[in-house]
Amino acid sequence: MKVLIIGAHGKVGHLLIGELQSKNIDFVAGLRSKEQIKAYKDNNIPTQFIDLTASLDDITKSVKESGADVLLFSAGAGGAGSDLTLQIDLDGAIKTMMIAEALDIKRYIMVSSVFSDNRDKWDASGIKPYMIAKHYADVHLRGTDLDYTIIHPGGLTDEESIGKIKLLGENEVDNIPRIDVAKSLVEILQNPSTIGKEYSIASGDEPISDVIK
Repeated sequence: MKVLIIGAHGKVGHLLIGELQSKNIDFVAGLRSKEQIKAYKDNNIPTQFIDLTASLDDITKSVKESGADVLLFSAGAGGAGSDLTLQIDLDGAIKTMMIAEALDIKRYIMVSSVFSDNRDKWDASGIKPYMIAKHYADVHLRGTDLDYTIIHPGGLTDEESIGKIKLLGENEVDNIPRIDVAKSLVEILQNPSTIGKEYSIASGDEPISDVIK
């Protein structure tokens, strides 16, 4: 297994690198700028340039060069505006799904959001364009032939790891440290039984591995 982290410079993606290193899981950090690539290479982290706003052909070339057989999408516009949210969180995500299918990369893991499928919650979220983008990216992923898993974290914090989570109900929300989202992604990567499943998660009382399994 070799995992391409699309959005490795994001807060969850950056934490995921450390978790993958601790488990000796082969990966490459997908990054969108030369400055990021230089900084990661200086720390002996394998990198691959990926610009999700580029053409389908250019992104395909980048994914091929990575040598990955798993795509993990953790990229996001990060509140940079509706235009970039549309280009990255929606179109960028769907382009990587199309590329995965074209290159016969079956395993695909999506970091989505709590309430991405609950329209009644979008207005109150304060990030409606992001929720819309996540919703339709998830819808597209479900319609592919990929071996996908979608994770829907609750409110993200920068607190230390609790190491325990819970599954959220349809109208339930709670917080979770980004590091525990990263740990949950590692469990998903290591567990083929997660294929075709979705997990809405927040901090809870059960060990991450038990909930994911």
